Amino acid sequence: MMLHQVSQFYIKSIKMKTLLKTEEMLMSMLGYVISPKLGPLTYNSFHHKGIAIVFYLIGSYFEISVLQLIGVILFSHASKDRIFGYGLKYFNAFNNTHLGKIGKYNR
Repeated sequence: MMLHQVSQFYIKSIKMKTLLKTEEMLMSMLGYVISPKLGPLTYNSFHHKGIAIVFYLIGSYFEISVLQLIGVILFSHASKDRIFGYGLKYFNAFNNTHLGKIGKYNR
């Protein structure tokens, strides 16, 4: 019985992570579909560590574990992006970030 509960918990957590990742990607990239000027704004809002901290703190204050989880996922995702050299986007081009140019034309 215990193994079944653990496996159900694992499956639920994988589904939640996949859902949050898909939602975050769609919401942050949706701006680029609408407008090249709106794209960096939506992308940067979902990849800003301060926003992630605000989500976590609101979740902690109101004891809403989903908001805490969203804050942790956003913070870790933004940190992973910084490790791999992806930064917040500038408005002039998608490959221009605050960490430098990205992509195959970064020379």
